[in-house]
Order: sequence, then C-alpha cells, then structure tokens
Amino acid sequence: MFELHPQLAADTRLMDDWTLCRVLLMKDARFPWLILVPRIEGLRDFDDVPALDRRRFHDEIDLASKALRAATGADKMNVAALGNMVPQLHVHVVARFEGDAAWPKPVWGQGEAEPYAPGKAELLISKIGTAVARISVE
Repeated sequence: MFELHPQLAADTRLMDDWTLCRVLLMKDARFPWLILVPRIEGLRDFDDVPALDRRRFHDEIDLASKALRAATGADKMNVAALGNMVPQLHVHVVARFEGDAAWPKPVWGQGEAEPYAPGKAELLISKIGTAVARISVE
C-alpha cells in the first residue's frame, strides 16, 4: 500500500496521479517545481524500481519535464533524485530561469520558500495539465 512520506506531504500539494507516479507541486513560488513519487512502497533509489516499471518511470519524468517547460517557458530544466533527507524515492523536476532566486546554483538551501499567491498554484497546475494533455496526444 502506497503512503506518501510526511515531509513530502507537508512541502507539496497534489497535482495528479499518473500511471506510476504521484505528481506533486512544491510549495515554493520562486521555482515552478514538480516532484514525482512512484506509487510503489519501499523504493529508495532508482535501482529499486522494478524492471517492469523503469520505462514508465523515465517516461513520466520526461513528460513532467516537457510539460513544465511548456507551461513556464523555462530556460533550463533541473532533474534530480537526492533522497538524503527523505528516504522515499522521489524525483525533482525544477523549471529554472536565468536570474531566478538561486541562479545558477541549485535550488536547495537557497533562501526561504515563498508561498504561492491565491490562485497562482491552481493556475500553474492547470497550465501543466493542459501541456500534459497536448504532449500525450502527440
């Protein structure tokens, strides 16, 4: 039975459930930032993903990257799976812009998270969903 790690639940809001991954939006308006969590209990690292699910996992990471880029016009996409603080396997997909609050450094440890203004997170989620739908039919 899949259960989202409490830290991920606290730091994010639900965007969607895809075939394999739960897709979350990080609660930090400075960086459009998705987190993908495979809905398989007990995964910690990439090599823990069952062989039958690996292709789907990578396809969903690619879809998140393409959709987030399309929705935001990002200059660069950062994709990473660290898991040093949260042991549940999760992949960060972060839209980066030259001159953003952390550029050119990684987003981790750079200042304090800023909440989304009312309606802004919902708007971004809608834009990403529209991009996902368009990409999925291409």
